[in-house]
Amino acid sequence: MRILVLGGYGLFGSRISRTLARDAGLTVIVAGRDSVRAERLVAGIEHPQARVETAAIDTAAPDFAERLAALRPALVIDTAGPFQGRDYRLAEAALAVGAHCVDLADGRAFVGGIGILDERARAAGRWVASGASSVPGLHAAVIAAHLHRFSRLDHIETAIAPGNRTPRGWATTLSILGYVGHPFRILRDGAWRTAHGWQSLRRLKVGGVGARWVARCEVPDLDLLPARHPDLRTLDFRAGLELMRMHFGLWLASWAVRARLLRSMLPFAKPLFAMSEFWQDIGSDTGFMQVSMRGAGLDGAPLRLDWTLIARDGDGPQIPATAAIVLARKLARGALPGGGARPCLDLFTLEEFMAALDGFAMTATLRET
Repeated sequence: MRILVLGGYGLFGSRISRTLARDAGLTVIVAGRDSVRAERLVAGIEHPQARVETAAIDTAAPDFAERLAALRPALVIDTAGPFQGRDYRLAEAALAVGAHCVDLADGRAFVGGIGILDERARAAGRWVASGASSVPGLHAAVIAAHLHRFSRLDHIETAIAPGNRTPRGWATTLSILGYVGHPFRILRDGAWRTAHGWQSLRRLKVGGVGARWVARCEVPDLDLLPARHPDLRTLDFRAGLELMRMHFGLWLASWAVRARLLRSMLPFAKPLFAMSEFWQDIGSDTGFMQVSMRGAGLDGAPLRLDWTLIARDGDGPQIPATAAIVLARKLARGALPGGGARPCLDLFTLEEFMAALDGFAMTATLRET
């Protein structure tokens, strides 16, 4: 199976490329606009059965579809965000050459609208899965794995907080800055209300990590999970930066955007990213993702489950990369029959996801209260 990884030398793409290159029967094509970075990554992959190629390809080029067809991929994995404001040209091109398409999108509208390609994907017998990342892919799998414990699930609170010494991605930075201070809808106390990006601060304590500040984020899950779980009354999603100077600096900036003193934080992306890189030696290489589910247990009594995944030794970026790895392996062995275009829901289990993290510095725990 030939797998083309767009942005295959980036933060998440490089992890996908290296991991899949170790699988027998797969050929990985590390692709993107920078052929030098692609070749450098491939030169560093040392594995006896690795079959790896490089390709210089630009998704914005007029001849992109023709160049993609010449590479003959069976699967295209798109890691080249940000996805906010993008169309589905890439997925359409993948379907046109008979390939599946998986992306790591975290854009709310982009992931939520992928169903527009469903009829075409079904007719082709190919999968287009959007959001194969921490959200909504892993997030939904965590909830699905524990849903049988509840007679009614009415409250979900989720937080992601990477360690500051963990590598960060340019596309992720743009994604966050794009919604800082801007309004969006959230489900709270049974009604749709307005929240603002990187506001509503909260301090979380996680065993083995310590205390981290988190703030509200706009993710596809804010629409997708209430539709899947109609009993939900509250769905809250937050993220945090380990260094207080960075976290609270962004929080202050969110008020400038909210007050319309600034239109957006995106024009400041390059200096802010450079500043975060300058401070990268401070803090820890430990991050976490925590999903707290509340409702009624099977006996009708109140039930709360806290699922926590802690990543150490800088392995945190492997988490967003793993959903695409799991899907690639399932497609390669024919374990995903049929086809269609949908957000990355119900395409893998939590057990499959955690098995793919074997060998990395990860610890998952479940606490009941």
